[in-house]
Amino acid sequence: MTKLTHLNNSGQANMVDITDKTEQIRTAEASGRIILTDATVTLIKENLMRKGDVLRIAEIAAIQAAKRTPELIPLCHNILINKVDVTAELSEKEVTITAKVKCIGRTGVEMEALTAVSVGLLTIYDMCKAVDKNMIITDIFLKEKIKKDII
Repeated sequence: MTKLTHLNNSGQANMVDITDKTEQIRTAEASGRIILTDATVTLIKENLMRKGDVLRIAEIAAIQAAKRTPELIPLCHNILINKVDVTAELSEKEVTITAKVKCIGRTGVEMEALTAVSVGLLTIYDMCKAVDKNMIITDIFLKEKIKKDII
């Protein structure tokens, strides 16, 4: 079994020391979805939700969340993010949010991508809760994590 990196030898919470790691180009992509009623999909499609443009607001919330991840996840490193790209796509029964995060750093940006997706979906939930009591947030996962040496 692999040793947990976020615990010290005494079993206490520990922020991993990345000082000696080499800076690399790091990217991560995450995705998730929220299942909606037909009526909610129609309201979003026709931009008739009282709180505003659901998809654009969810995308902005997701970008903000990626940038604030270290404030939310206690042992997450504060990373200088170079790019966050978020798309919220409406289909017949759901909205899928995909977040791609990129940085040059000593540790990955998967937590930033996952946080972006989670907060984007929660934003949709918040904006639609008055009209849809049956929404389901599901399938939040890391699709890809890449690190490349800087040439």
